[in-house]
Amino acid sequence: MIFCLHAAAQPQSSGIAEIVQAETPELIALYQQLHQHPELSEQEKETSRLLADELRALGFDVTERVGGYGVVGVMENGDGPVVMVRTDMDALPIEELTNVPYASKTPGVMHACGHDVHMTVWKGTASVVSKLRDRWRGTVVFVAQPAEETGIGAKAMLADGLFTRFPRPDYALALHVSSTLPAGTVGYHAGMFLASIDNLHIAVKGRGGHGAAPQQTIDPIVLTSKIVLSLQSIISREIAPTEPAVISVGSIHGGSRSNIIPSEVELALTVRTFEDQTRQHLLNAIKRVCDGEAHAAGLTPEEYPQIKHDGEFFPSMYNDPKLTAQLASVFRQTLGEQHVLELPRELVGEDFARYGREQPPIPTMIYSLGTVHPDRVAAAAAGQLILPPLHGSLYVPEPGPSIPTGVKTMSAAVLSLLQPKQTDRR
Repeated sequence: MIFCLHAAAQPQSSGIAEIVQAETPELIALYQQLHQHPELSEQEKETSRLLADELRALGFDVTERVGGYGVVGVMENGDGPVVMVRTDMDALPIEELTNVPYASKTPGVMHACGHDVHMTVWKGTASVVSKLRDRWRGTVVFVAQPAEETGIGAKAMLADGLFTRFPRPDYALALHVSSTLPAGTVGYHAGMFLASIDNLHIAVKGRGGHGAAPQQTIDPIVLTSKIVLSLQSIISREIAPTEPAVISVGSIHGGSRSNIIPSEVELALTVRTFEDQTRQHLLNAIKRVCDGEAHAAGLTPEEYPQIKHDGEFFPSMYNDPKLTAQLASVFRQTLGEQHVLELPRELVGEDFARYGREQPPIPTMIYSLGTVHPDRVAAAAAGQLILPPLHGSLYVPEPGPSIPTGVKTMSAAVLSLLQPKQTDRR
C-alpha cells in the first residue's frame, strides 16, 4: 500500500497549540523532576520506568528493557506510515553549578546535555499524538534510548530487535537542545549534519631510564611529542581543505619525576569527520604515523604504539534532504519564518545516526531546539558574556519557552508524516 507523501505534508496544527498550552505546567514539573534525578549511561533504571509509565497512561503498548533500559511504546491507529520519535535518557558525570532550585540531587551527575528536555518534549509529543488520534492513521513508535553519551544505546537497541520486534519505521525523528540558539526557535540542516566520532587511546611505548643518561633510553615523551605534531599534518596535508575533519589530542599522561624517563606515555585523542572514506583514511594514517615515528625512534614492531578505541564509534548523522525540507516547512508554519533557522554542519556527534544507516535506509532527521534566553543570546553576540556550553556544569535551558516549542514542532512533524483520516489512499 503506497501513501502520498505530499498529501500529508501539511501539519495538522489545529489543536496542538491548545494541548501544549494546557499541559505546559505539567511538562515543566516533569522536566524539573528529571533534572533533579539524573542517571548515568546504562543506569537509567528509574528514568526508564518513569517514561514507560507516562506512555502507558497515554494508551501506548509499552515494552521495557530493550537494549538495556530502553523503552519502546507503540500506538497503532489503522493503516498508514510508521513514524518513530526517539529521546535519549542518560546524564553526564558532571557536578552541577547552576544553583537553580531544581538542581541535581545526585552528587557528581547532571543533565548537562539537555536529555531532560528531550524526554519532556518526547512525552509532550506522545500526549499530543494520543489526544489527536481522530486525525491520523498509521503507527507511532516512541523510543526512549539509554546510553547515548557512550555511543552504545542505539546499537544495543537495534541488536535487541528494535526494528524486528516492533514496527519498522518509515521515518525516524529526534531533536537536540542547542546552547546557542534562542529559546522559541529551532534550527535544521539538510544532508550531512553531525560528525562521526572515534575516540582513541594510544599507549606509546619506550625504554625508560635515568634522566641524566638519555642515550641509554628511547624516550616515549619525545616520541609522543613527535606523534602529536605529525598527527596534525594528516589534516593539513592529506585531507582536502574543503573537507571538514579534526584530530584533537585531549590528554597526555606519562612520567612520575623530573629525573626519570618513563617506559610508557598514554595519549587520548578524538577524530571527527563527515564522510566514511575520510574517517577510514584518518584512522589508517594515525596508525601509519605512530608506527613510523616509533620505527624512526629505534623501537621494534612489537614495541610500536598500541591503538584502541575508547568507547563506541559514533557514525555521522545524515538528515534526509527531502524529509528535512518538508519538516522545515512544517516548522515555519508552526512557529513563523523568523523562528526557524538553517544551520551549518557541526563536528559534534549523535548515535541517533545509527537508525538511519540500517538497511534498507530509513529517512531520518534530527533538528536543534533553542534553549537560551534571547537577551542572553544578544549579549553574547555583543561580546558581553560567554554562554555556558553543553556538557558544562553551568548549562541550564530556559524550560518555559523551550519545551513548548519542542512539543509543538515535534508534534506537527509527526502528524505531517502520518496519514490524515480524510486523505484518500492510492
